[in-house]
Amino acid sequence: MYPKALWRMDASEHSVYLTFDDGPIPEATPFILDTLKEFNAKATFFVVGENVKRHPELLERIIAEGHRVGNHTYNHLGSLRHLTSTYMKNVEKCNDLIHSDLFRPPHGWMLHLVYNLCARKYKIVMWDLVTRDYSHLLNAFDVLRNVVLYARNGSIITFHDSLKSIEKLRYALPASLRYLQDQGYEFKTIP
Repeated sequence: MYPKALWRMDASEHSVYLTFDDGPIPEATPFILDTLKEFNAKATFFVVGENVKRHPELLERIIAEGHRVGNHTYNHLGSLRHLTSTYMKNVEKCNDLIHSDLFRPPHGWMLHLVYNLCARKYKIVMWDLVTRDYSHLLNAFDVLRNVVLYARNGSIITFHDSLKSIEKLRYALPASLRYLQDQGYEFKTIP
C-alpha cells in the first residue's frame, strides 16, 4: 500500500531495528531507556507531540542517550478519521517540537493523499514485526514469543512506551533483548 515506506531494513545484515511508539511518558520511557542502556542497544522512538510537550526532559534523555526520534503526530491522530489538512497540521505541529525526518502513522494507516504528502518530506517507517505489547489479549510471554518467532535480519520491531504496554515490557523487553543479543543481532537505529 505504501511503496516508499520502510517495512524492513537490509535482510543481508544480521541486525534488528528496535522502535517504540506513543511516548514519551514517565511511567514507561525511563524503564525502557534503562533497559536499552543495560543491553547497549539503540532504538528509534516515534513520539507523540503532546507527550513531548508534557515531558520535554524525556525527549532530551532519549536524544542524549544516542537514540533516534521520529514523528507520530501531535495527538496520535488516525488518518482515516480526520481531514487531510487537519492531519497534516498535526504532523507538522509535532515536527515543530522534534525536527525529525522520520514519520510513522498511528495505527499504521494513512489515506493515500496523506501518504503522498508525508512521503515528500519524511521517510515513512512501518515495521515487519509488531509485538502487540498493547493488546489485552496477550501476556508478557506472548510478547516475547512474537519476537522469538518473527525477528529476522533487518526486522523493524515495534514496541510501545505506553501505559497499555509497560507491565508486559518489564519482563518482555529485557527477555527480548537478551534473546536477540544471544542470537548475535546488532541493534541499530533507523538511519
